[in-house]
This record gives sequence, structure tokens and C-alpha cells, in this order.
Amino acid sequence: MPATKHFDDPEIIGPEKAQEDRVRRDFWKVLRRAAGRIPFVDELVAAYYCALDPKTPLRVRATLIGALAYFVMPIDVIPDFLVFAGFTDDVTVLAASIAMVRSHINDTHRAKARDSLK
Repeated sequence: MPATKHFDDPEIIGPEKAQEDRVRRDFWKVLRRAAGRIPFVDELVAAYYCALDPKTPLRVRATLIGALAYFVMPIDVIPDFLVFAGFTDDVTVLAASIAMVRSHINDTHRAKARDSLK
């Protein structure tokens, strides 16, 4: 009987590494552009730190990295350059993802977010 792969298996998380690299590279630049249109910037930045925390469970990191990667990608379902609707899809994806894993965003992540947003 073949061994089954588990979600935590490093062999199945290759694409997430590329997404994480992109998030690390582009997050702050995109956030500066979009901050005024995101009503939960502080929680978003805390989620960013949670996603990059090696102590965060892999499934939580994968959820957040996926949502953050969608946020930083220049090609979207609704293009970000559209003034009133541009970040609507991003905000929806981010809010849903953060809500799913909120219990893993801890005080350390929130403190880093506060410090970063000063």
C-alpha cells in the first residue's frame, strides 16, 4: 500500500515557496498603495507576520500566503487600477482567510504589526 502524502509534507508545498517569496518582496509596496481602501490594515499586517512565522502551523501559513499572494499579484479577477472596485476582490479574499485562521494570529504578530505601522 503506497504511503499517502500529508499536507505538511515538504514535497507538496513547492509552489507555496514561490508565493511566499513574492509576498515577502511585494507586500509592503502593494500595501502602501491599497492601505486607504482596506478597513483592517492592522489585522492584515498581523496576518502577514503570522504567515511568515515558522511556528505557525503549515496549513495556516498556506492559507495566509495564498491570500497574501493574491493581494500582491498584479493580475486579478477585478483589476486593482479600477478606482472604486479594484481592491474589492482582494479585500474579500483577505478578510475570509484571516477570519478562518484568526486564532493563530497572536499578540507577537499584532505587536510587530503595530510597530511596522507607526
